[in-house]
Amino acid sequence: MDSDKRGASSSCKHRPTLTFDVIMSHLPRLGHALRALLQSRRAAALATLGVGDGEPFVSMTPYAIDAAQRCLVIHVSGLAAHTANMAAHPRVSVLVAAGETAQAPVHDLARVTLEGIARTPAPESPEHASARAAYLARFPDAEMMTALPDFRFVTLAIIGARQVAGFGVARSVTPEEIAKILADDSV
Repeated sequence: MDSDKRGASSSCKHRPTLTFDVIMSHLPRLGHALRALLQSRRAAALATLGVGDGEPFVSMTPYAIDAAQRCLVIHVSGLAAHTANMAAHPRVSVLVAAGETAQAPVHDLARVTLEGIARTPAPESPEHASARAAYLARFPDAEMMTALPDFRFVTLAIIGARQVAGFGVARSVTPEEIAKILADDSV
């Protein structure tokens, strides 16, 4: 009986245990993976709430990262439904996902859902200038569109996030950490 106990306890010694320290050691890796995902993708699914009915509405929008303001920037037309929706209900959600590959299962795709508040900076403000610079740095071919009177920049202040770094690897991201990631500070 004693040998059974020793055998059981010695085999348990070699099993890794999931401790707070083990989990915490992965956070910098996950922060870097999140930064790489946001920087590698150029378009996101933007979820807004409908003006009249409050129903969910999802559209695709290119985005840039404004490191100075620690936010995402989109450039939208006043004719688009999502623009009116954001004016009426500034709470938004944005999904950024890695591209599919034939070799990888779709359930393993890295992705992040960002929760944010949409704001339209005044055209002559420093916030507008910063948003415009960040957007045109990523999309220089959009400069002509920035002169159209119907278009405007909208900043998305991120107030929370849920990151999935692969199958079984998910976590909530604090507003402080996402701000560091958007600012390109070390995480």
